[in-house]
Amino acid sequence: MQASHVTVVVPAFREHARIARVVRTVPPWVSAVIVVDDASDDGTAEIARAEAARLGDPRVTVLEHAANRGVGAAIVTGYRLALERGGAPTDAFVVMAGDGQMDPRDLPRLVAPIADGSADYVKGNRFLEPTVDVAMPLGRRIGGAVFGKLTSLAVGTKLGDSQCGYTALARAACAKLDLGDLYSRYGYPNDLLGQLGARGLRIAEAPVRAVYAGEASGLRVKHLPRIAFLIARAAYRRRSA
Repeated sequence: MQASHVTVVVPAFREHARIARVVRTVPPWVSAVIVVDDASDDGTAEIARAEAARLGDPRVTVLEHAANRGVGAAIVTGYRLALERGGAPTDAFVVMAGDGQMDPRDLPRLVAPIADGSADYVKGNRFLEPTVDVAMPLGRRIGGAVFGKLTSLAVGTKLGDSQCGYTALARAACAKLDLGDLYSRYGYPNDLLGQLGARGLRIAEAPVRAVYAGEASGLRVKHLPRIAFLIARAAYRRRSA
């Protein structure tokens, strides 16, 4: 990990029951942790700050949105701060959700292609883990497979798990994105992949564990048309570029 300083961005909304564990389990070799509370009303930000203070961990910064803007917007807020702090092109900005679904043991797999310069963006792929059939509910497996195939066609890169939010983005690649134009809510991963594909940035995947601890998925049927639109927009952007 010496070739890449790692910043972990933690988007969180109403995660008072899980956010302390997320902060507590970030590996010690990570350089910075940016928790972005998307206007929670359950004390998520306060708990994150209290846990960082209890641990005596100066790496942790907690930001708060005044109004709920969506998970994509929370990630962008974290990216912007990470960019402002400066660093090397192969620094990695890793997204770990505040609900604890990202296993810290998988961080090295995501960061390695960024650190060695072989990829600009690395997506976690839960379907590459042999335990996925047991760990992931059937509905999520089916939906993930369908969106993976459609997104692959749109961005011109084979992707097995386009909806996985466990990702690593190189600082240099982040600087090339139009962060202000990214979709701010569900469908954000597809829109980001569209920007990456249009810019010819290198996308890779790494196996990650599927972790579920009883939390409810925020994805609903009403989100599907929006995700389909964003996949279509990704295809248009790539062909136009």
